[in-house]
Amino acid sequence: MNVSPAVAPYLESFRERRPALPGGSLPWLRQIREAAIAQFRDRGFPGPRDEDWKYTRTAPLERQPFRAATGDPEDAADADVARCAGRVPAGCCRLVFVDGRLSRAHSAFEDPGDGVVVTAMRDALERPPEALRRHFGRYAGREGFPFAALNTAFADDGAFIHLQRRASTPHPVHLLFLSTGREPDVVSHPRVLVIAEVASRALVVEHYAGVGAGSRCFNNAVTEVVLESGACVEHYKVQLEGESTYHIASIEVQQAENSHFTSHLTSLGGRLVRHDINVRMAAPHARCDLQGLYLASGRQHMDFHTRIDHLEPGCTSNEVYKGVLDGRARGVFNGRVLVHPDAQKSDAHQANDNLLLSPHVEIDTKPQLEIHADDVKCSHGATVGQLDESMLFYLRARGIEERSARALLTFGFLEQMLETVPISWLRESLEHGIAGRLPGAADLPGLGDREEATS
Repeated sequence: MNVSPAVAPYLESFRERRPALPGGSLPWLRQIREAAIAQFRDRGFPGPRDEDWKYTRTAPLERQPFRAATGDPEDAADADVARCAGRVPAGCCRLVFVDGRLSRAHSAFEDPGDGVVVTAMRDALERPPEALRRHFGRYAGREGFPFAALNTAFADDGAFIHLQRRASTPHPVHLLFLSTGREPDVVSHPRVLVIAEVASRALVVEHYAGVGAGSRCFNNAVTEVVLESGACVEHYKVQLEGESTYHIASIEVQQAENSHFTSHLTSLGGRLVRHDINVRMAAPHARCDLQGLYLASGRQHMDFHTRIDHLEPGCTSNEVYKGVLDGRARGVFNGRVLVHPDAQKSDAHQANDNLLLSPHVEIDTKPQLEIHADDVKCSHGATVGQLDESMLFYLRARGIEERSARALLTFGFLEQMLETVPISWLRESLEHGIAGRLPGAADLPGLGDREEATS
């Protein structure tokens, strides 16, 4: 069959790297990888006729072949890691990945808690436990998202987190993925698998940062989360990469009875950014809460696609995304909630609110409800607006300079989302990141006088 010129370099790279990929001698894993690369070969990059991609063009990724980094991850500068890690307190288990590979020297393998395993994905794939074999690659890679298939084929590092029955993490597990820019056109395929057994509880922070301004890189990430009965997983994703970064990511969640999944996504950096979150509530009385915050300026493009499947009775979902767009940025939000025929007594709410700071920005928002049951309580909506001129006048009349007044109102629009983050050091880090991207915020007491903690 004819292969697209944009796809061919990845097929060649797979043939070259396949023997060295972790777990390459395992037949079951080799079969998963072969099926994934075949899916990517047949599907190729999404085009303008793909409904889910009609507002997001992947042409920059097709024009430029990316390759895996060749440098030593241990060579990352201590100062860069410390600056991007932020105010993570002592005692947290932290894995640091540099250009896609684990840096043991910069990681802190603290005790994650009794009954909790946290290890690098590369190590786990070399000697896979039974739990990993049951779940790896089972949820990601749905038809229509070829990037997840590409990740499955090339995944060679990331994190494996396994919580046994009733186990819990005393501190958040911090996963820092650092792009250094030391090599041009580098691609990495981070893979994270979280398995929470019955009545267990986990807090995971997945953090992407960059230090090499101007160097292009492509991060193609996949996270799979499996919650057994009564499990609770709080997942915080922070995306603060450089302005030349391409970030494509998929989060796939499978929930059992009475489980609770919370996602808090903050996206501030990157040239082209796409986040897909897909949640399957496959047993009664499951609950999920999806919260998102995004701030785009210049010519940044940020795309958020979510899908929540209510498959069984009595499930609850709440989804709130807030965004701020400035310059000539473009935002996309497509949120889809499907209530299946057997999912009576479902409770689903969805909202997307956007603040436009420039006449040149564009937002395409499409909240959707698809209901096939007759005993449900569901709502959805979207708002698009500008700063309140009367509030600006009020602040100006009290001696606040216009740039600072705009920054204060903009921060207030987003602050409600920040207040939902219970981890104090993470919330402070997000505040710094947002303040650093708001013109005029430097003059605001309590924000502008703080040292920047993220890059």
